[in-house]
Amino acid sequence: MSNLINSFPLFPPTQVKIVEVGPRDGLQNEATPISVNDKISLIEKLSHAGINYIESGSFVSPKWVPQMATSPEVFEKLIREEGVTYAALTPNMQGFEAAMAVNADEVAIFGAASESFSQKNINCSIDESLERFTPIMAAAKVANIKVRGYVSCVMGCPYEGNIAPEQVAKVAEKLYQMGCYEISLGDTIGVGTPASVIKMLQAVSARVPMNKLAVHFHDTYGQALTNIYAALQMGITVVDSAIAGLGGCPYAKGASGNVATEDVVYMLNGLSINTGINFEELLDASWFISEKLGKAPISKVSNAYLASKTS
Repeated sequence: MSNLINSFPLFPPTQVKIVEVGPRDGLQNEATPISVNDKISLIEKLSHAGINYIESGSFVSPKWVPQMATSPEVFEKLIREEGVTYAALTPNMQGFEAAMAVNADEVAIFGAASESFSQKNINCSIDESLERFTPIMAAAKVANIKVRGYVSCVMGCPYEGNIAPEQVAKVAEKLYQMGCYEISLGDTIGVGTPASVIKMLQAVSARVPMNKLAVHFHDTYGQALTNIYAALQMGITVVDSAIAGLGGCPYAKGASGNVATEDVVYMLNGLSINTGINFEELLDASWFISEKLGKAPISKVSNAYLASKTS
């Protein structure tokens, strides 16, 4: 571990951008249907709290992800705040066109660092999956729409186990070369530790500039916050998270929710790292969506604050 420690600057950034993925990546794996109005209320609460990038929906087949079937209506009815990016996941050209029809501000595409994960879930190789995004990248360029890229299974795969950092780097580089302005590195099954995160970021940043990378950690093994802290010290300044710790991966058995936005912001506040987020309003958004889902937040911070209010 000492060699790893010597390889990064050992101080966190002064400012971090939170990419809120709860309304999409979080809700897509929740079985309880959430109405259009409640989705919109959640997004508006998040923007009022000061989050300026919100993944607001996904244009995928309702057959595979029923919760996202109302994404067009959400985008159409949403009252947008100036300075906030309302993004959508678009896995194919049909999804991209649907997102453009409702004026999504940005789109996201995704690849996997695991050949097995790619084959089992979309029946093609990693390279074949990325080739499918060529028309999206061309259309986005013409429309002057920014494209964000995701790489899943960067720390491990439910089928292959550990994933080599160099394999993650190759996929991230391909997305970057295709024109993705930012690459979000996702620990889909939450098996990463600070040491493995550092090794992975070392490999990826050798091919893609660190300021073009983001991290997206799931908290399956309780390591998400420590992994984020390690990533910050490596130079990462963009962190994906989901309000109330919503979601998981519908295609990765055993993958629990994303790291909770309020837990991340609490940690960042403690490090005197600016996010521009109003913490009390963020908690309000967490409690709102948790009530709609009929369950307590996954977030330890939210539950601690709720307990303190009722004691």
